[in-house]
Amino acid sequence: MSRRILTSLAAAGVLALGLTGCISGSDAPSGQQIDIEATWLDDGRLIGVATSGSSTCIPTADSAEINDAGDLAVTFVEPDESTPCTADLVTRITLVTVPDGVDPSQDLEIWVTNDGYYGNVLLAGVDGLAGPGTETDYQPSAGWFQQQGQFGILTWGSSGCPPTVDTAEVTAPGEVTVTFVDPPADQACTMDMAPRTTTAFADGLSGETGVQLILTGDSFDTTITINGASS
Repeated sequence: MSRRILTSLAAAGVLALGLTGCISGSDAPSGQQIDIEATWLDDGRLIGVATSGSSTCIPTADSAEINDAGDLAVTFVEPDESTPCTADLVTRITLVTVPDGVDPSQDLEIWVTNDGYYGNVLLAGVDGLAGPGTETDYQPSAGWFQQQGQFGILTWGSSGCPPTVDTAEVTAPGEVTVTFVDPPADQACTMDMAPRTTTAFADGLSGETGVQLILTGDSFDTTITINGASS
Protein backbone atom coordinates (compact mmCIF):
# COMPACT_ATOMS: atom_id res chain seq x y z
CA MET A 1 0.00 0.00 0.00
CA SER A 2 1.33 3.44 -0.86
CA ARG A 3 2.36 5.71 1.97
CA ARG A 4 1.29 9.35 1.61
CA ILE A 5 4.15 11.80 1.86
CA LEU A 6 4.08 15.33 3.19
CA THR A 7 5.10 18.03 0.70
CA SER A 8 7.47 20.81 1.62
CA LEU A 9 4.62 23.13 2.58
CA ALA A 10 3.50 20.67 5.22
CA ALA A 11 7.03 20.49 6.56
CA ALA A 12 7.61 24.26 6.33
CA GLY A 13 10.14 25.65 8.70
CA VAL A 14 11.15 22.29 10.14
CA LEU A 15 14.79 22.30 9.09
CA ALA A 16 17.05 20.05 11.10
CA LEU A 17 20.32 21.38 12.42
CA GLY A 18 23.20 20.55 10.08
CA LEU A 19 26.55 19.21 11.17
CA THR A 20 28.06 22.27 12.77
CA GLY A 21 31.77 22.94 12.66
CA CYS A 22 33.69 24.98 15.21
CA ILE A 23 34.98 28.44 14.44
CA SER A 24 36.24 30.82 17.08
CA GLY A 25 38.11 34.05 17.55
CA SER A 26 38.63 36.40 14.61
CA ASP A 27 37.44 33.74 12.14
CA ALA A 28 34.01 33.43 13.75
CA PRO A 29 31.17 34.77 11.55
CA SER A 30 28.93 37.45 13.00
CA GLY A 31 25.17 37.49 13.42
CA GLN A 32 22.62 34.87 14.31
CA GLN A 33 23.30 31.22 13.54
CA ILE A 34 20.60 29.62 11.41
CA ASP A 35 19.94 26.05 10.31
CA ILE A 36 20.78 25.28 6.68
CA GLU A 37 20.82 22.13 4.60
CA ALA A 38 22.36 21.34 1.24
CA THR A 39 22.19 18.86 -1.63
CA TRP A 40 23.84 18.22 -5.00
CA LEU A 41 21.72 19.15 -8.04
CA ASP A 42 22.19 19.30 -11.82
CA ASP A 43 24.67 16.40 -11.79
CA GLY A 44 26.94 18.17 -9.29
CA ARG A 45 27.08 21.49 -11.16
CA LEU A 46 24.83 23.17 -8.61
CA ILE A 47 24.25 22.93 -4.87
CA GLY A 48 20.82 23.65 -3.46
CA VAL A 49 21.03 25.35 -0.05
CA ALA A 50 17.79 25.16 1.94
CA THR A 51 16.75 27.84 4.41
CA SER A 52 13.45 28.68 6.07
CA GLY A 53 11.55 31.90 5.38
CA SER A 54 9.17 33.71 3.04
CA SER A 55 8.38 31.85 -0.18
CA THR A 56 8.55 35.08 -2.20
CA CYS A 57 11.76 36.54 -0.77
CA ILE A 58 14.43 33.92 -1.36
CA PRO A 59 18.07 34.95 -0.81
CA THR A 60 20.47 34.70 -3.74
CA ALA A 61 24.09 33.53 -3.72
CA ASP A 62 26.29 36.54 -4.39
CA SER A 63 29.55 34.58 -4.32
CA ALA A 64 30.80 31.04 -3.76
CA GLU A 65 34.50 30.31 -3.28
CA ILE A 66 36.72 27.67 -1.72
CA ASN A 67 38.49 29.22 1.27
CA ASP A 68 41.91 28.42 2.74
CA ALA A 69 40.41 25.64 4.86
CA GLY A 70 39.00 23.93 1.78
CA ASP A 71 35.42 24.80 2.71
CA LEU A 72 32.87 26.35 0.36
CA ALA A 73 32.20 29.92 1.52
CA VAL A 74 28.92 31.31 0.18
CA THR A 75 27.65 34.86 0.62
CA PHE A 76 23.88 35.28 0.64
CA VAL A 77 22.13 38.50 -0.33
CA GLU A 78 18.56 39.17 0.72
CA PRO A 79 16.02 40.78 -1.64
CA ASP A 80 15.82 44.57 -1.61
CA GLU A 81 14.00 46.01 1.41
CA SER A 82 11.30 47.39 -0.88
CA THR A 83 10.42 43.87 -2.08
CA PRO A 84 6.98 42.78 -0.76
CA CYS A 85 7.32 39.46 1.06
CA THR A 86 4.59 37.00 1.97
CA ALA A 87 4.28 36.22 5.67
CA ASP A 88 4.50 32.45 5.19
CA LEU A 89 7.27 30.19 6.46
CA VAL A 90 8.50 27.57 4.00
CA THR A 91 11.61 25.65 3.06
CA ARG A 92 13.09 27.40 0.03
CA ILE A 93 16.19 26.62 -2.03
CA THR A 94 18.97 28.97 -3.07
CA LEU A 95 21.02 27.63 -5.97
CA VAL A 96 24.81 27.90 -5.73
CA THR A 97 27.09 27.32 -8.72
CA VAL A 98 29.79 24.83 -7.74
CA PRO A 99 33.26 26.38 -8.23
CA ASP A 100 35.81 24.70 -10.47
CA GLY A 101 38.02 22.25 -8.64
CA VAL A 102 35.30 20.91 -6.33
CA ASP A 103 34.96 17.12 -6.47
CA PRO A 104 31.30 16.16 -5.78
CA SER A 105 32.42 12.68 -4.73
CA GLN A 106 34.09 14.21 -1.65
CA ASP A 107 32.41 15.61 1.47
CA LEU A 108 32.16 19.40 1.42
CA GLU A 109 31.78 21.74 4.38
CA ILE A 110 29.59 24.71 3.42
CA TRP A 111 29.50 28.05 5.22
CA VAL A 112 26.79 30.57 4.38
CA THR A 113 27.16 34.14 5.62
CA ASN A 114 25.05 37.27 5.41
CA ASP A 115 25.14 40.63 7.15
CA GLY A 116 22.73 39.33 9.78
CA TYR A 117 23.22 35.56 9.99
CA TYR A 118 25.40 32.56 9.22
CA GLY A 119 25.04 28.79 9.00
CA ASN A 120 27.03 25.73 8.04
CA VAL A 121 26.41 22.15 6.97
CA LEU A 122 28.46 19.16 5.84
CA LEU A 123 27.35 17.96 2.40
CA ALA A 124 28.24 14.30 1.85
CA GLY A 125 29.95 13.41 -1.40
CA VAL A 126 28.14 11.48 -4.13
CA ASP A 127 29.96 9.25 -6.63
CA GLY A 128 29.35 9.52 -10.35
CA LEU A 129 28.33 13.18 -10.69
CA ALA A 130 29.71 15.20 -13.60
CA GLY A 131 30.61 18.17 -11.42
CA PRO A 132 31.58 21.76 -12.26
CA GLY A 133 32.94 22.78 -15.64
CA THR A 134 30.52 20.60 -17.60
CA GLU A 135 27.49 21.74 -19.59
CA THR A 136 24.05 21.22 -18.12
CA ASP A 137 21.65 18.95 -20.00
CA TYR A 138 18.61 20.86 -18.68
CA GLN A 139 17.16 17.66 -17.27
CA PRO A 140 15.37 17.38 -13.90
CA SER A 141 17.49 16.37 -10.93
CA ALA A 142 16.94 15.73 -7.23
CA GLY A 143 18.99 15.25 -4.07
CA TRP A 144 18.49 14.36 -0.41
CA PHE A 145 18.86 17.01 2.27
CA GLN A 146 20.14 16.30 5.79
CA GLN A 147 16.67 16.41 7.34
CA GLN A 148 15.18 12.94 7.43
CA GLY A 149 13.02 12.31 4.37
CA GLN A 150 13.39 15.74 2.75
CA PHE A 151 14.74 16.18 -0.78
CA GLY A 152 15.06 18.97 -3.31
CA ILE A 153 13.92 18.91 -6.93
CA LEU A 154 15.38 21.00 -9.75
CA THR A 155 13.55 21.43 -13.06
CA TRP A 156 14.17 23.69 -16.05
CA GLY A 157 11.63 25.82 -17.88
CA SER A 158 9.70 29.07 -17.66
CA SER A 159 10.62 31.11 -14.57
CA GLY A 160 7.08 32.46 -14.55
CA CYS A 161 5.47 29.01 -14.36
CA PRO A 162 7.36 26.87 -11.84
CA PRO A 163 5.84 23.45 -11.14
CA THR A 164 3.93 22.98 -7.89
CA VAL A 165 3.96 19.71 -5.96
CA ASP A 166 0.48 18.26 -5.54
CA THR A 167 1.24 14.92 -3.89
CA ALA A 168 4.17 12.65 -3.19
CA GLU A 169 4.05 8.97 -2.33
CA VAL A 170 6.38 6.08 -1.71
CA THR A 171 4.97 3.84 -4.44
CA ALA A 172 7.37 0.90 -4.21
CA PRO A 173 10.54 -0.10 -2.31
CA GLY A 174 13.13 2.52 -3.19
CA GLU A 175 10.67 4.49 -5.32
CA VAL A 176 8.95 7.84 -4.80
CA THR A 177 6.34 9.39 -7.09
CA VAL A 178 5.86 13.15 -7.11
CA THR A 179 2.82 14.49 -8.93
CA PHE A 180 2.81 18.13 -9.97
CA VAL A 181 -0.33 20.25 -10.29
CA ASP A 182 -1.56 20.51 -13.87
CA PRO A 183 -1.51 24.22 -14.78
CA PRO A 184 -4.56 25.92 -16.30
CA ALA A 185 -4.69 25.86 -20.08
CA ASP A 186 -4.69 29.66 -20.28
CA GLN A 187 -1.67 30.14 -18.00
CA ALA A 188 0.71 32.80 -19.36
CA CYS A 189 4.38 31.80 -19.05
CA THR A 190 7.60 33.68 -19.73
CA MET A 191 9.63 32.33 -22.66
CA ASP A 192 12.87 31.78 -20.76
CA MET A 193 14.72 28.63 -19.68
CA ALA A 194 15.44 28.93 -15.98
CA PRO A 195 16.16 26.59 -13.06
CA ARG A 196 13.14 26.11 -10.76
CA THR A 197 13.34 24.42 -7.35
CA THR A 198 10.93 22.85 -4.92
CA THR A 199 11.10 20.38 -2.03
CA ALA A 200 9.18 17.27 -1.02
CA PHE A 201 9.21 14.83 1.87
CA ALA A 202 9.46 11.03 1.71
CA ASP A 203 9.16 9.26 5.06
CA GLY A 204 10.30 5.70 5.65
CA LEU A 205 13.35 5.61 3.35
CA SER A 206 16.04 6.26 5.93
CA GLY A 207 19.52 5.28 4.80
CA GLU A 208 18.55 4.27 1.26
CA THR A 209 20.60 5.19 -1.79
CA GLY A 210 19.66 5.01 -5.45
CA VAL A 211 16.02 5.89 -4.74
CA GLN A 212 14.09 6.36 -7.98
CA LEU A 213 11.94 9.47 -8.33
CA ILE A 214 9.03 9.42 -10.76
CA LEU A 215 7.88 12.90 -11.83
CA THR A 216 4.36 13.12 -13.25
CA GLY A 217 1.79 15.83 -13.89
CA ASP A 218 2.23 19.28 -15.43
CA SER A 219 4.50 18.49 -18.42
CA PHE A 220 6.52 15.77 -16.66
CA ASP A 221 6.72 12.05 -17.34
CA THR A 222 10.20 10.95 -16.33
CA THR A 223 12.15 8.93 -13.78
CA ILE A 224 15.41 10.10 -12.18
CA THR A 225 17.61 9.03 -9.27
CA ILE A 226 17.65 11.09 -6.07
CA ASN A 227 21.31 11.96 -5.39
CA GLY A 228 22.88 10.81 -2.15
CA ALA A 229 21.50 8.78 0.74
CA SER A 230 18.27 9.55 2.54
CA SER A 231 18.70 10.58 6.15
